[in-house]
Amino acid sequence: MYPEEIVKPMRAQLVKAGFQELYTAAEVDSVIKEQGTTLVMVNSVCGCAAGTARPGTIASLQSEKKPDNLTTVFAGVDREAVNKAREYMVPFPPSSPAVALFKNGELVHMLERHHIEGRSAEMIAENLSEAYAEFC
Repeated sequence: MYPEEIVKPMRAQLVKAGFQELYTAAEVDSVIKEQGTTLVMVNSVCGCAAGTARPGTIASLQSEKKPDNLTTVFAGVDREAVNKAREYMVPFPPSSPAVALFKNGELVHMLERHHIEGRSAEMIAENLSEAYAEFC
């Protein structure tokens, strides 16, 4: 597990952008099962999370359409919440960072780590914006 003092600024970046942190399996269950759309970002300490995943996900929120709920779980820290979120992301294998969009509890769009690595924040924002236009 990563020390909180290391992850605190990484958490704050998403919270400042309007994301709700989820710490328990019950919190994950509750928000994903809500009607409407929910974005879940599996946050991470890795460089691609800092360089492209978080900035790209935040930039995607400038879209005309966007998810009803913005949430995040932190891999390597919020184990209970991350494990529960990943159950909803099956058939995709565990990945961090990752960004998943749910509509009425159903997974409708997924960005895995291999979709994030080597891509710019702008490319990630565009990919997510297109998903919002279709599902939100």
